[in-house]
Amino acid sequence: MFSKSNVLATILGFLTMFLLGYAIWGVATVSFFEVHATNSIMKDPPDMLFIALGNLIGTFAISTLYSKWAAGNYGAASGFAFGIWIGIFVGLGMGLLWYGTSELMDMTGHLVEAIIDIVFYGIIGAVIGYVYQKTTR
Repeated sequence: MFSKSNVLATILGFLTMFLLGYAIWGVATVSFFEVHATNSIMKDPPDMLFIALGNLIGTFAISTLYSKWAAGNYGAASGFAFGIWIGIFVGLGMGLLWYGTSELMDMTGHLVEAIIDIVFYGIIGAVIGYVYQKTTR
């Protein structure tokens, strides 16, 4: 579980998730989601420590699951495919559950969030897969 590949993939995946997440949700899509939010529930300012901790735990889980799923066929392409499935689970699966049970966003917001999640987790998966490919011999 704490192999060199998993630790390095977790660290690089974490950096990607944290920085790309900030670029997407903290800068690029802020005004879009403000329009589609049905309730303002954001902390102001957000607690970056818990965001970072959540990203670290999330990338460790994704990296560990990827190591089992890929079955030795490591690479950016297989990592991207794996990440897409994570994005489908989070973006569509959980997003539709949230839409059905809460007043966070309208349907447009949830669908755009799902598309972003699929691409976002695909990129993170590609980074993790690439690290596994380069560090597993």
